[in-house]
Amino acid sequence: MDTTGRVLGWGRAGPANIYTSVPDAVQNLIQAAEAAFGQAGLRGRTLRAAVLSASGADWPEDFALLRDAVEGLGWAERTDIVNDAVGALRAGSEDGLGVAVVCGTSSGTAARVPGGRVWHSSYWQEPEGAEDLARQALRAVYRAHLGIDPPTTLSARAVALFDCPDADALLHRMTGRTQPPVPNLGRLARALLDEADAGDSTSRRIAVRHGEALGDYALAAARQVGLRGGYRLVTSGGVMRHPSTLLHSALVQRVQVGHPDVTWQASALEPACGAALLAAELHGTRITGEQYATLAATAPHAQVFET
Repeated sequence: MDTTGRVLGWGRAGPANIYTSVPDAVQNLIQAAEAAFGQAGLRGRTLRAAVLSASGADWPEDFALLRDAVEGLGWAERTDIVNDAVGALRAGSEDGLGVAVVCGTSSGTAARVPGGRVWHSSYWQEPEGAEDLARQALRAVYRAHLGIDPPTTLSARAVALFDCPDADALLHRMTGRTQPPVPNLGRLARALLDEADAGDSTSRRIAVRHGEALGDYALAAARQVGLRGGYRLVTSGGVMRHPSTLLHSALVQRVQVGHPDVTWQASALEPACGAALLAAELHGTRITGEQYATLAATAPHAQVFET
């Protein structure tokens, strides 16, 4: 983005998590950045500042690897690396302070206070995102099939989604030694939240319990940086965008039990936009409401970020 907050270009590529593959992560990062440079008409130019908000930036050695990679590409005069939850927190509001809970394919939590003290959950995080919810949904289907738990409307949704005739075939599809990998397991999370919203008791229990667990980690993040009282709680990610309010309401209620004056808001920006704001601040720009609004108005549409 430029100094007014206007997005000049964007790019999209495959996964860039170094815990999956370092070479693939770096190559996909290059592909996305080159697309953005090209769209902006800045190919071959050096930016004033660039920040990478990265899934997989968890430990000191991860930051070192990514910093060396980005600096070696010569994209910007100044560079920085942050965990992706920190980028999401910065995207969440004009000042980027408070606590952010991201729940998409995976999940993460970050907190930041005035003065710059920041914490992110990284591998401390237990409740995850859509794939975690999908695994809980599958477990509920299996238990219902065996008569351990009551019947659930998740059963019909799951077998249809994965093109299986029944729960026996579904279990085989998920666990069979010769079965191919299951693509996009996390899409079952949407069905789970649909059924929860429609009143299925099993789905509601899973959604509420997951929201409460995310709330526990939001409170933990606040404690790590000394936040108390009326801070802002921001949520983002594909799971949080689902029309059902059950999960995020359970999250907010859990946090407000510990900190009653907390206010919640959905992030106006996608987590990736936080990297642009952090880069502007790295350059020395103080973000204004006008710049934040311009970024929100010119950022790519939400479908660009769907995984």
